[in-house]
Amino acid sequence: MSAPASHVKHPSHAAEASPPGPGAGGTGTLLARRPPQISGSTVPKELVHRHNPAEVMLTGWERRGGDSFGLTARWPRFHRLFADVNGCHDPLIAAETIRQAGSLLLHAEYEVPFGHQFVMWNLSVSTWRGPLAVWTTPADIDLAVTCHDVKRRGKALLGLRYEAVLRRDGEVVAHGGAAVSCVSPAAYRRLRAPQLDGAGPPLPLTSPVAPHEVGRTSPTDVVLSPTGQRGHWLLRVDTHHPVLFEHPVDHVPGMMLLEAARQATISTLGYTAPPSEVTGEFSRYAELHRPCLIEARRLPRRGVEESVLVTGEQDGENVFRSVVTLPPAGG
Repeated sequence: MSAPASHVKHPSHAAEASPPGPGAGGTGTLLARRPPQISGSTVPKELVHRHNPAEVMLTGWERRGGDSFGLTARWPRFHRLFADVNGCHDPLIAAETIRQAGSLLLHAEYEVPFGHQFVMWNLSVSTWRGPLAVWTTPADIDLAVTCHDVKRRGKALLGLRYEAVLRRDGEVVAHGGAAVSCVSPAAYRRLRAPQLDGAGPPLPLTSPVAPHEVGRTSPTDVVLSPTGQRGHWLLRVDTHHPVLFEHPVDHVPGMMLLEAARQATISTLGYTAPPSEVTGEFSRYAELHRPCLIEARRLPRRGVEESVLVTGEQDGENVFRSVVTLPPAGG
């Protein structure tokens, strides 16, 4: 995974990173200022909250002025989870790239120390099938990211929202965005203590639905378990999954919830296609030690596309809400 030299522009104040601990952030603080990286490498994995360098999509970034930034990414031809969908790169790899962009900018440009947690309230992505096509080489992606509603208390960043436009060879392949809050380690402990103190281990791993019903080839990648009721599933949480749980966390990752929404949509509509749009709103943490019920409902058709509303509920309270839109079958 590499990028042309012109795509690797790192500000000299990017931070040296210490390894992240449980949760979205890491341990330690921002350390010495880091010189520009050597061309051909990805950004430091700690900046995007990954442990495995192979899961880092971003290859470089630069500030373009104010709260506008240019970033570069590279999508592999083959990925362990974000696999080829009908000859296209998986649109959820675009969602993960947008997530990583926010994490990088918060640390490297807005100077949020490692150890702080990022609470993502929403994440959305829309894609275009043509530019998503898998070619014989990895896909080099340029991102234009603009941050809005930047909130601070003194010098400390409280949160922001950001929008991203992703291009491949100058053609728009995706756009989306997210809203993120920053939480100090002490505040995070207070926030999570009521749920985590005495919570016990994660639930035992439940049986998957048939992979072909949810657009998967391996049961390992299935995140839904049958309930016997149509349109309802239990979230299947495999804390040893090499991508969804590639580092320890104390809650279900948001990307897993979006994958659950995608799988529930495919099961509901009865066919597999790369989603043209995925939106996710996260209202509370999905806990590892409590069952999470997933429910899907087909929405009225808009044009030729089909949309499904997917919700997650835990202990009678909403955890997340997602709308997934697919192009027509065979379209």
